[in-house]
Formats: sequence, C-alpha cells, structure tokens
Amino acid sequence: MEFLELQDFLDSKVEQYNRPNFITNDPICIPHRFSKKQDVEIAAFFAAILAWGQRKTIINKCTDLFSRMDNDPYNFMLQHTDNDLKGLLNFKHRTFNDTDLLYFVSFFQQHYAENQSLETAFLPAYFSNEINFTAENALNHFRSYFFSLPDSPRRTVKHISSPLQKSTCKRLNMFLRWMVRKDNKGVDFGIWESITPANLVCPCDVHVDRVARRLGLITRKQTDWRTAVELTSELLKFDPQDPVKYDFALFGLGVEEKF
Repeated sequence: MEFLELQDFLDSKVEQYNRPNFITNDPICIPHRFSKKQDVEIAAFFAAILAWGQRKTIINKCTDLFSRMDNDPYNFMLQHTDNDLKGLLNFKHRTFNDTDLLYFVSFFQQHYAENQSLETAFLPAYFSNEINFTAENALNHFRSYFFSLPDSPRRTVKHISSPLQKSTCKRLNMFLRWMVRKDNKGVDFGIWESITPANLVCPCDVHVDRVARRLGLITRKQTDWRTAVELTSELLKFDPQDPVKYDFALFGLGVEEKF
C-alpha cells in the first residue's frame, strides 16, 4: 500500500477497535472493574503481566486473583495480614505461581507505602520532564527498582522484562498504553500525567508482529526490543503524537480478522 492508503486503512481500524465493546473480551476489562486510581493501576499491572495465552483464560485467572483480595487490591497491598496472604497460595497461571505473586504483593506494599501512584516507579531519578523521557530508560529503571527488595526470588525475574534483556516488553508496553493514552474513547485510562503518548513504544506480540510485517512496517528479521522500536518509528509517521493507538488496528487485524 502507498503511505496515505495505509494510513487511512490503519486509521479506520483504530476507529473500529478503539471503542468500549473492545473491552469485554480483552484483559483490559479487569482494571475497568475498578474506579480508585491505585486499584486500577494494580489490576492493570497484573492483567498485563498475566497476559499470555487465551484472553478468556487470562480474564478468568485475574478474576480469581482479585477475588482472593476481596476485590480491594490497593487496600489488600497496604493492610494484608499473614492470614490474608495464605489465601494467595496455590495461585498459578502458566509459569507465574504463588512465589511470584507474594513478591509482587511485597513490592506493591513497599511502593504504595511511599508513593501515591505506580507512575513514579517508571520515572528514573534523572527524569525532569517528558523531553528526557524514553520508554527504554523507563523500563530498564522499573525492572531494577521492582527487584530492589532484598527477598526478591530469582525465579520471579523472568516475569518482568526490560530492553536490557532484548525483550519486546510487550506486556509492560501494553500496561503503559493503558495508563498513559488519553483519547476519551473509553478503553485506555489515561490516568498518568508525566509520560506522554508520543513517548510510548508499541506492544509487539505475535499478532501485531505478523500483521506489521505483512504491511511492511517491520523489516528486522528477529523480534526483540529493536523490532518494537522500529515498528513504533514507522507508526510515528502516521501520528507523531500518538503512535501506539495503532496497536488497536494491528492487534484487531491479527486476532479478530486473522489478517
């Protein structure tokens, strides 16, 4: 396709999928069950981290997880007792188990004891404004910060990716999209203020990768962090202020339309 033809095509697909009926069958439905900012952040983070496999299974697992927290995750993180933690035992999704879960709870307890939002966890110390923000630095910083507690289990590190591991960081980029994008369409939350949509990197899962390659938006042979950056640089040509909105188009084309 020519540039303008491809842009029109992708814009039409964004319009088609970036609407409330997208929520029902997607893991983003989990944070949409909450209204308090911290509850939304925690629910979105777990929904993103557990987002592999069939979407229905992911949603069911998250529903189970938050029922164990009495559907009050922020309060659970700050006020839980040892007995409350026993209710998390035997939780499992793929390779994520209760050892990982208990460490996640420890992290959230420590972070929210000192911060009002999870956004600060993604802002390196040298961050002063959006001009010197990059998703790469933010994700590298977050992984280091996340595992800064002395009891971090070695097995849990595989669940938090970063560009340093050459990962596409699909789940964390998706989480950032949910938290940062503001477009009043009712899907993404847009509750964070320090990071702008223009600085996000497109989540690059197998569906997005496949469709993007068919459309000529990716030329890199392997799929890693540099691939996600390459894709995003192409999407920036269509919308320099909000390139990641095209995640809706690419994902929808891949999953819903088997493009």
